Amino acid sequence: MLDESLLAAIAAVAREGSFERAARVLHVTPSAVSQRVRLLEERIGAALIVRGQPCVPTEIGGRLCRHAALVSVLEAELRRELPMLPQEPTDVLQANLRIAVNADSLATWFVDAMKDFGRENTTLLSLTLDDEDQTAAWLRRGHVLAAVTSLRAPVQGCRSRRLGVLRYVATASPDFVRRWFNAGVTADALTQAPSLVFDRNDKLESHWARRQVGRDVQLPAHRLPSARAFVDAALAGVGWALNPLALVESHLKSGTLVQLIADTPVDVPLHWQVTRLEVPVLEQLTRSVVRAAAAALLF
Repeated sequence: MLDESLLAAIAAVAREGSFERAARVLHVTPSAVSQRVRLLEERIGAALIVRGQPCVPTEIGGRLCRHAALVSVLEAELRRELPMLPQEPTDVLQANLRIAVNADSLATWFVDAMKDFGRENTTLLSLTLDDEDQTAAWLRRGHVLAAVTSLRAPVQGCRSRRLGVLRYVATASPDFVRRWFNAGVTADALTQAPSLVFDRNDKLESHWARRQVGRDVQLPAHRLPSARAFVDAALAGVGWALNPLALVESHLKSGTLVQLIADTPVDVPLHWQVTRLEVPVLEQLTRSVVRAAAAALLF
């Protein structure tokens, strides 16, 4: 058996990115956190944390972080089922289910999955937002127990299940199109017209642009880490963007947004990756995610 306090130290450093911040979360000194990490590394016989800015777990460290998260979830379930057990007022191993999800899924269908899950279980969910191409990395690092991701190949120790396709359309306000694309969506126009991206990892607009003009185009871009803000910014004429069809369909019908080029959608397949161990609460969450995705995504 691995000591819970040692696991908590690894998980906290990986989650917080430094020994100092982990120490504040655990209410101990940075020296104590360092000693615990070093002791567990000696027992395991392998490096678990890559010291840096930020600190990140090694592959083995990530697997231990997932194990620590599973332990906390299982203990929380056991305490709910056996109320006679002493309730320890500690957050050493937080019992929240940590999930990585892309912002567009959260804005279009994942809240329905959370609602469905809440009917069966009172476990709290803690969501991490990232691009769908990056969410699987949170699984690899052991920060989360499940993820909505574009990656089909299972992360080590996880199962992968196809959820469906999230459709995007390139949209902008009519005034924006008249200003920037009056002569059509050309490579030159795309290098001048402001676009909207989630963050530096967001390549969706670049991929769409390359498909339309046949070559890579350097797109000027505003960074807006919010799916709802994408729509608001497009409506305001701030930029053009690949928006989920579900979020802009009503605006396209009303004419407040238009497609840059008709019938040029981008379909992004989404998958649900979850730790391979059959944990009841994760099985319940998986059922809810699959149901919500089936009702909202294309196949």
